Amino acid sequence: MRPPRPRPGNLRARRPAAAPPAHPAPPVPAGAPPQPASAPTGPQSAPSTGAPSTGVRFDRPAQPEVPAPQQPAQADDYTLQAPDPRVAADAAEAPAQGGGPGSAVCVACRAGRVDDDGYCENCGHAQPRERDHMEQECGPLAAVSDRGLRHHRNEDAFAVGTTTLPDGAPVSVAVVCDGVSSATRPDEASLAASRAANASLLDALPRGTHPQQAMHEAILAASEAVNALADEQPAEAREHAPQQNAPACTIVGAVVTAGLLVVGWVGDSRAYWIPVDRSAPPARLTEDDSWAAQMVAAGLMGEAEAYADHRAHAITGWLGADAYELEPHTAAFKPDRPGVVVVCTDGLWNYAESADEMAEAVPVDAAARPLHAARVLVGHALDGGGHDNVTVALVPFPAVPQGAGSA
Repeated sequence: MRPPRPRPGNLRARRPAAAPPAHPAPPVPAGAPPQPASAPTGPQSAPSTGAPSTGVRFDRPAQPEVPAPQQPAQADDYTLQAPDPRVAADAAEAPAQGGGPGSAVCVACRAGRVDDDGYCENCGHAQPRERDHMEQECGPLAAVSDRGLRHHRNEDAFAVGTTTLPDGAPVSVAVVCDGVSSATRPDEASLAASRAANASLLDALPRGTHPQQAMHEAILAASEAVNALADEQPAEAREHAPQQNAPACTIVGAVVTAGLLVVGWVGDSRAYWIPVDRSAPPARLTEDDSWAAQMVAAGLMGEAEAYADHRAHAITGWLGADAYELEPHTAAFKPDRPGVVVVCTDGLWNYAESADEMAEAVPVDAAARPLHAARVLVGHALDGGGHDNVTVALVPFPAVPQGAGSA
């Protein structure tokens, strides 16, 4: 069992992360969406109707991967061993036993019985679950989520959809959420938040709500959905486990129309802009709600010093009943060229952190083949070590009429 996270002030501790040396973010010239600061500015930014974003963005080089034998053991690492060939044949020849928890044969040791909780009674390994790997293609956009290589379950979730504005113009929506691991029921929190935000957006946009206002309202709806999970916990459980944190998750979403790109977020899940022709620099569109960003923004520490601290990746914003204060961030952009929006959890951007690194990982045909590109990005994270759940949604800009999809 993981210990409760430290809560110095308004913080939620994230999974341990090394702090690589920082370097300044690449400039984004005219022609690509500007990077939001305290509020979207510049000729390409649409008027802001949501809450202003806070913090400072950082692009840092990827952390060199430590060879597998030297990796320190983590409390939530569940590395599956190869099946024992001595029992694999026997397991394969065994009569069918229902195929579900409580009756199936373990996929790891091929010998043990799987209990009702989804774990092998012989070797203790978690069995594949429905959310271990998920893919969805929705017209012109797509998303993929994977458990990764070191966690026993997938605590990420996504929701994608398409609709039309009152004038019939197409609009694409993508929401990605990352459950906070040391909170209770993080997988339920991310699922509830993604579904609530997606439903809110698909309801508001056809009614003529401005996309940025719709995003703000969607984050509030997601927050309410996560808060409701805390109320479902029995009073007896709350009394005997007061140290447990309420369900919590981060959220990031994108709304894409024919001429407008809106992003919204709380926490450290991110959105990136990648031009199709790569003729302009890519850009990161969100700012992390993190301890390091807060320290730098306040002028209390330099960037390198802040990210060298063990508290660097503690998040200062999240959805959950125990959140100190909900501050939805939204930003609107008007790109002047086609591109693709990458909406992802830290399970991906930990392996492609800067905008330039993300652009290198994104296939050049991502806008035309979003599902293929999403699979490639998840594979990039798994090849890098897969230390976390990995989720990414790809949304082409401008919005493509419904019915268009991957080639």
